[in-house]
Amino acid sequence: VQLQASGGGSVQAGGSLRLSCAASGGVRINNMAWHRQPSGHEREFVADITRDGNEAYADSVKGRFTVSRDNVKNTIYLQMNNLNPEDSAVYYCNADYGYGQRSWGRGTQVTVSS
Repeated sequence: VQLQASGGGSVQAGGSLRLSCAASGGVRINNMAWHRQPSGHEREFVADITRDGNEAYADSVKGRFTVSRDNVKNTIYLQMNNLNPEDSAVYYCNADYGYGQRSWGRGTQVTVSS
């Protein structure tokens, strides 16, 4: 399974961005998720969504970010509103499939200026 993320960019604090990540490979995708890695820090969980649409979020993004997916397109989205400089990071998507297998996308940079 290959993942291609898009939608990153630079915005001012308070702005919005929408990330997309499409999975290809012709397999049934189970959970999909977003993680992020700020410069100089460890990768951290942002949000995930099951195939049935159950969502979970990190406390730091609750109420500001919304995760969604399109099972036909095997695509996960992340709508990010009210961004702040602490949200600046490389955002990675991942997809779970098969028996415990996981693929990661290459990441897309999000930069939020104050």
